[in-house]
Amino acid sequence: MTGHLSAKPPILVILAFLTLGSVLTMYPPAAAAASVDGVLKLMPVPASVTVRDGRFRVDENLTIVPPYTGDPKGVVTSRAFKAAARFMSRLAGRTGLFLKQDFLTAQTPSVEGGIRYAYARPGALLPNEDESYALTVAPDKIALDAKTDIGVLRGLETLLQLLSADETGYYFPCVDIADKPRFTWRGLLIDVGRHFHPVDVIKRNLDAMAAVKMNVFHWHLTEDQGFRVESKVFPKLHQLGSDGMFYTQAQIRDVIGYAAERGIRVMPEFDIPGHSTSWFVAYPEFSSAPGSYGIERKFGVFGPAFNPSDERIYPFFDAFLKEMSALFPDPYLHIGGDEVEGHQWEANPAIQAFKKKNGLADNGALQAYFNKRLLKILTKYGKKMVGWDEVFQPGLPNDIVIHSWRGPKALVEAALKGYQGILSNGYYIDLCQPAEAHYLNDPLPPDSPLDDRQKALILGGEATMWSELVTPETIDSRIWPRTAAIAERLWSPASVTNVDDMYRRLGFVSVELEELGLLHLKNPDMLLRRLAGDPRIEPLKVLAEAVEPLKNYQRHGQAAYTSLSPFTRFVDACAPESLAARAFRKNIDQFLAGKDPKLGRKIGATLALWKANHVLVLPLIAASPALREIEPLSLGLARACEVGLEALDRLMKGQIQPAAWAEEKGKILAEAAKPAAHAELAVLSAVTKLVEASAGPAK
Repeated sequence: MTGHLSAKPPILVILAFLTLGSVLTMYPPAAAAASVDGVLKLMPVPASVTVRDGRFRVDENLTIVPPYTGDPKGVVTSRAFKAAARFMSRLAGRTGLFLKQDFLTAQTPSVEGGIRYAYARPGALLPNEDESYALTVAPDKIALDAKTDIGVLRGLETLLQLLSADETGYYFPCVDIADKPRFTWRGLLIDVGRHFHPVDVIKRNLDAMAAVKMNVFHWHLTEDQGFRVESKVFPKLHQLGSDGMFYTQAQIRDVIGYAAERGIRVMPEFDIPGHSTSWFVAYPEFSSAPGSYGIERKFGVFGPAFNPSDERIYPFFDAFLKEMSALFPDPYLHIGGDEVEGHQWEANPAIQAFKKKNGLADNGALQAYFNKRLLKILTKYGKKMVGWDEVFQPGLPNDIVIHSWRGPKALVEAALKGYQGILSNGYYIDLCQPAEAHYLNDPLPPDSPLDDRQKALILGGEATMWSELVTPETIDSRIWPRTAAIAERLWSPASVTNVDDMYRRLGFVSVELEELGLLHLKNPDMLLRRLAGDPRIEPLKVLAEAVEPLKNYQRHGQAAYTSLSPFTRFVDACAPESLAARAFRKNIDQFLAGKDPKLGRKIGATLALWKANHVLVLPLIAASPALREIEPLSLGLARACEVGLEALDRLMKGQIQPAAWAEEKGKILAEAAKPAAHAELAVLSAVTKLVEASAGPAK
């Protein structure tokens, strides 16, 4: 134990906990969603919305009607009709209405009204396909029209978000919406190499992607830690390189079909020539250094890499990529190409002789040679190559796609030279950055130096969920809801940049996503109950709301993480971004700007709650060895809040604190700011502002 504050009288602890609601209401509550007009909840924001007078009332007689084609069987099996069926099922789930329509069979109601949708043709799962739609809600009917059935899917998601409620019941507000995406490539990468994520994890995230109009699932299938796809041509790859955790080809086809029904493309990635240790477990002879290989358990950048000078690897890749090209119908295939460490290449005399013979000045040129050979193979099988920044080398044809992870500079340089590009830098959701940082990160910022022709080469962006620190239990909480903010950046007009409004709507979307089976709201409590061995976890929840995991890659410096490490600790139950801390910071800023006594009392109640929480956490820590690492966090929060209350009291009274006082309190806050349990207190910057303000000149 690291010590604790003296216990407070029970009555003060009880009073502090009565303010728990004031902290929790910093999150938009689920119950409030029904009382906010649906137009105000839309995410992504449509291109154009016109609100009309009136409401379309929803009752058990609601029907949804497909366009009549004369082929009932064809209608029922169409992508749009299946989406309409899911829409009705989700609507019933949200409202509790016993909808009478047998919406799983094609039928034409005898009366006018209800929801009618129409489209001109089935959409192709290709970049630049038309996803636009027009939605009109009138008091007596709803019309959804699109050029493709994919547009119908996007419109149905908007209509479901419009659902609202009043004292009479449920309704859709009357609106005219004309909508289309800003970017054609709106993706989510899930890394299943470092930690394997079963099919059910993939499917629930595909459902969430569809709900926020994302359309590319980037499946990162191979890594040093695992080869995750069944190969019938080279079965040793998955048999020896996966620990038995891989997708069968039947499962992959199932996921591709599932995604296609939601208007989502599936692009595979096989990361080569680096990040490839798992390949060499089966085929060590293809590595650039001799020796037996085992599946890598640690995380980082490792030396093993394919030997580009070995002519045997190209027939191998030809056969493998032929098999994978047949399995994955998407026209794009990602070859990775990032972070080739290079030591194996430098230490191999045959590779050095090959470079000299072929005039390859450095490892970048050697990798470009390798990529050109792969490009010929992929072109033969009708695939377009996508690769990370490192594949952007002189001499490669312009029909490859540059995927930028290191920064927008490479994206701009590629576009200037005629290459298409995708942005992921700034969308690394595994780094636990706030949604705001992702939201304000734009593939085409206002100061872009590109002209209109070059801007058209920027296809869009992808959120990237690298999985060093996530398992199927926690991955949803690291993806959602922040990825919905990225989805809006990639769909909505560039002028939609109101951060506060984004957070307001993000709360509603987060609750709505939960109906799809996502665990981002549910599993943190489960993890805390597991750690405590007790269902009474309120003190742990209060602490978790004031805490965030360490940002960027700092958490790796706290322990020797491996793919076999437990990811069930307190930090794993903490959200990547504390919305309670964000709301607290905004309250502090507002208070310091105007010294509103009412707001000051609200801030004081929150500080009192967090301060009083420590004595309630201590018994849980004492009963659970797994929780003992959080005591410095809890103690630090209590001490920081004690400082905050003292500063707030002086500010409320208009009193000035001497500089020495601020210096003394700053030391307490600095101690509380030290990481513990691989996490940090997210509220300290706001408390620091209180201290600094209370030591300033009187107003």
